[in-house]
Amino acid sequence: MSKKNSGNVHTVPNGSGWSNKVNGEVVSNHHTKENAVERGRSIARGNESEHTIHNRNGQIGQKNSYGNDPHPPKDKR
Repeated sequence: MSKKNSGNVHTVPNGSGWSNKVNGEVVSNHHTKENAVERGRSIARGNESEHTIHNRNGQIGQKNSYGNDPHPPKDKR
């Protein structure tokens, strides 16, 4: 992944499909949310960044962190 694509990943609705964006740029397009989430997760793991998954209405549905989490969980199980 190039340096300009090493940021947080957003999986967002895009017309009739889904896209993954890094730093505001589309890095992949998919027909289904499931495929977009899978690819977004892979990109975020490679970037060691956060993956934000949006719902069809654009609201944030889920967030996952794959690296240096600035707000780690407080419980130490």
